[in-house]
Amino acid sequence: MNQIVKGRNQFEISFQYRQFIVDALKRLPARRWMADKKCWAVPLTYASQVDEFAKKYHFAYIDQNNPHQEINMDPLPPMPELTTVIDLKEELFPFQKLGVAYGLEKKKLIIGDEPGLGKTAQSIAIVQGANAFPCIVVCPSSLKINWQREWAKWTKRRALVLDERIVKNWKYWNSGVYNVDVVIVNYESLKKYFVHKMPASGKSVRLKDIEFTDFKDNFKSIIIDESHRVKSFSALQTKLTRGIAEGKEFRLALTGTPVLNKPSDLCAQLGIIGRLNDITGNIKPYPTFITRYCQGGNGSSNLKELNYKLNQHCFYRRAKEEVLKELPAKMRQVILCDINTRKEYNDAIRDLEVYLKQYREATDEQIARSMRGEVMVKIGVCKSISARGKIKEVREFIDDTIEAGEKLIVFAHLKEVFAKLMEDYPDAVTVRGDDSMSDRQVSVDRFQNDSSCKLILCSIKAAGVGLTLTASSRVAFIELPWTAADCDQCEDRAHRIGQQDSVMCTYFLGSETIDEKIYKIIQEKREMHNQVVGNVGEIETSTINKLIDLFNQPKMEEAL
Repeated sequence: MNQIVKGRNQFEISFQYRQFIVDALKRLPARRWMADKKCWAVPLTYASQVDEFAKKYHFAYIDQNNPHQEINMDPLPPMPELTTVIDLKEELFPFQKLGVAYGLEKKKLIIGDEPGLGKTAQSIAIVQGANAFPCIVVCPSSLKINWQREWAKWTKRRALVLDERIVKNWKYWNSGVYNVDVVIVNYESLKKYFVHKMPASGKSVRLKDIEFTDFKDNFKSIIIDESHRVKSFSALQTKLTRGIAEGKEFRLALTGTPVLNKPSDLCAQLGIIGRLNDITGNIKPYPTFITRYCQGGNGSSNLKELNYKLNQHCFYRRAKEEVLKELPAKMRQVILCDINTRKEYNDAIRDLEVYLKQYREATDEQIARSMRGEVMVKIGVCKSISARGKIKEVREFIDDTIEAGEKLIVFAHLKEVFAKLMEDYPDAVTVRGDDSMSDRQVSVDRFQNDSSCKLILCSIKAAGVGLTLTASSRVAFIELPWTAADCDQCEDRAHRIGQQDSVMCTYFLGSETIDEKIYKIIQEKREMHNQVVGNVGEIETSTINKLIDLFNQPKMEEAL
């Protein structure tokens, strides 16, 4: 950006090289080249000449002595069209293609689309289009498996999730033991996998004090998901993320909430992607950013200018209403969770398998019918254990959604799950089976009409029909109903007359648990029948039959 910054003693002039501008600048009196700042300087006594130069050559003018003064802002060009053919398994929406084209052009950017508009798909397409592999994805722990699935969904690239099972062999990365294109790691594990040595805990750690392993230099690109989690310069995870990102040609930060509280939240994120200097145009970007856009501290100032510079250099954001005509009325996504009740779940599955063996060998029809009821109970136990094991990751999702300023409808069944969520979110309203009709209506009315009420916790059975919750376009399931019809009924609390947005339905499934099989069966039913035929009891029985059939297949413990 061509700009002139007025400081205490001089004007500092910086610009993209053009010979005719250099020739004109050399006609300014007392001008001198400042190699340390890579700009030209002219004393303040020649203000009139500098002002004439700025107007003639369309330079932005920033007065650091007047933090409220705004720069001249020419209209921003439209987002570029995507002309590159990218090898993807699925088709991007038109607005996503514009984002990919912008990303391929800028290379270091923040993708700030509202939640539900496919930031993950766009970042994958950018890296794929640039062939910037190997790629490292840094994300919250709850999204590691989801990222692995998304890479498989969109590309033929192999993605590896770093976890305890491979920590001992990770040192052999350079030898080709892990023949993968993408490595996925959560923020909390960055130190474990990428730090060779750093000062002892308790001491103030600077980035230059951290000695990284050579592994970090293997990657040509980095995707930082939910980048608002590294908004603090002083946090260790921020420093580790920044250190790993350095030197990467493609640095993509993804967040639906780039600014949670104040403009200073952007500072660290811009530093990680290497764009803070572009925004401030100064060799000391951090203090310049704070002075110019944060009222010198924790406030906010010159926000229109900040938005202009962000969009000019490294940022785009689309709201749902801008692209609604391109979106389907309802979308679904699955988030696989590594449940923290794994041992308890494995014990329950083994118990179920033992009982099923007896059930299959029963010859008396009456006994088999009786045992069948116990099979359903034991399957329900497995579902419940999985549900309890997902709560931590569900909390992260709820926090991110609320921080984005959105309302959220969460469906569950277990009282224990409700109790834990209500403990964490005391301001949430509920619709449960033991609520009176009047209490339910009070909760619905508050959720629909009170902008400060962001979360409603709903029982699948009690809130699955009859209620209108169109104040939200986000629906999440911690537990699965038995039928596609029940799923649709819950989703349609938001997807009904009065809804102005595309509805995003998120299903949390325990990884390598019975959840995945039930969801698959439900999806098969939905695909076979546009509308499920038959009553709920018949459909539940059908689902149970399919689950029991799975146990007759070899290696059932692997299937579940």
